[in-house]
Amino acid sequence: MNKGMIRFILGWIFIIQSVLLLLPCIFAIIYAEQQGIYYAGTALVSFVIGILLSRKKPSDNVFYLKEGCIITALSWIILSFFGAMPLWLSKEIPDFTDAVFEIASGYTTTGSTICPSVEALSHAANFWRCFTHWVGGMGVLVFLIAIVPMSGGSNINLMRAESPGPSVGKLVPKIRQTARILYTIYFGLTIAEFIFLVCGQMPVFDAICSSVGTAGTGGFGIKNDSFASYSDYCQIVVTVFMILFGVNFNAYYFIIYKQFKKAFSMEEVKWYFIIIFTSIAIITINILNQVGNLFVAIKDASFQVGAIITTTGFASADFDTWPILSKTILVMLMFVGACAGSTGGGIKVSRFIISIKSVKKELQSYLHPKLIKKIKMDGHPIEHDIIRATNVYFMTYILIFIISLLVISLEGKSLVTNFTAICATLNNIGPGLEAVGPTQNFADYGILSKWIMIFDMLAGRLELFPMLMLFHPGIWKDFFKKKARRQISQ
Repeated sequence: MNKGMIRFILGWIFIIQSVLLLLPCIFAIIYAEQQGIYYAGTALVSFVIGILLSRKKPSDNVFYLKEGCIITALSWIILSFFGAMPLWLSKEIPDFTDAVFEIASGYTTTGSTICPSVEALSHAANFWRCFTHWVGGMGVLVFLIAIVPMSGGSNINLMRAESPGPSVGKLVPKIRQTARILYTIYFGLTIAEFIFLVCGQMPVFDAICSSVGTAGTGGFGIKNDSFASYSDYCQIVVTVFMILFGVNFNAYYFIIYKQFKKAFSMEEVKWYFIIIFTSIAIITINILNQVGNLFVAIKDASFQVGAIITTTGFASADFDTWPILSKTILVMLMFVGACAGSTGGGIKVSRFIISIKSVKKELQSYLHPKLIKKIKMDGHPIEHDIIRATNVYFMTYILIFIISLLVISLEGKSLVTNFTAICATLNNIGPGLEAVGPTQNFADYGILSKWIMIFDMLAGRLELFPMLMLFHPGIWKDFFKKKARRQISQ
């Protein structure tokens, strides 16, 4: 195991975190809030730790997927713990577990909150909560690759460990250039949404928080009713951009470089929009009598379908009061999620496509045992390793879901509450139903349940396996085995 490279990259994570923590200080100065001192203090500590860890560049720059998973998991744990410090030290969130839950929810773009009144928080805290969505949406390690020169050709292992989806590839030969392209698209779409929202007379601070929250498909609102009190225009703008951020970013790359045929022939993107429009149509018809207005029904159905399938988690209406059919569709969309290679969470549309095609192939093999047929996507055969990884992912997902549900069920809350709470956290959605619905929060859960859901949020954002790697005995056996060899040689 390349421990030197792990140390070096984690040092840069601390340095990046320290720079990010200075941004809330700007809003604390603008609004004359004393809480800024806690962000500045945490930034200083984080910077010092980062310098100490990264001052010596390792001689061996090569690392494999194993190290990539360890680096990714530890990076996100560090971000969550140190990102929670200002909220805890300032007593805006007095309980440390609650503070970690809130910021882990932010970085993982989950949007589940323990705050009963977000409007009571300072501007610095609300910006920090929303901004963690933007950082976590594309991924801090992707950002690190884009700005820090690292040789050795191993950077793809960081992207594979952090980026959502069953497979990650390069848009261009150099992985660093790929990271820069992704962040350029990400930043451009964020600025575009901000401009549209300001044009709709949304206050600048609200537009900043809403834009970075939408971009990361996060879901933290700065109003207690999320988006219900904003104008129809602002809700429509956010709906459009939520859906856009759920699209595979490879499609935007193809459009920018005028490869329109590739962009519009992506099978996953096609099914993503088919699922969205079908869900909107069904829910609109289902809630029309309750709402009483066709425009409002279409607007609310579109907003909530976009918010749930992209795992953004904003709310323009209390969908917990909608008919059973509409709520069932929304819960199903929680599992489906957005496209691979987007900022959205969930299982991903591509995995469902692969699984359905695998079932179809299996049925055909029963009818024609000698038939040899490859599963294809976008006209290209899917490698067996990807199919196997998809099947393993589903089984691992189900196992984590069941164990998490059993543990939090010890508290005695209703099955719907517990089921949708795990669904919301593991799929990085935000709100669930009943006691964790769009007008409620997660504060009533006990410490054990909150830590289970913190793990689920991190595991869901990192595609499960990087977090699970931390619990594999072989990782630590390898670490101590190498350490023992060094002692013997000395």
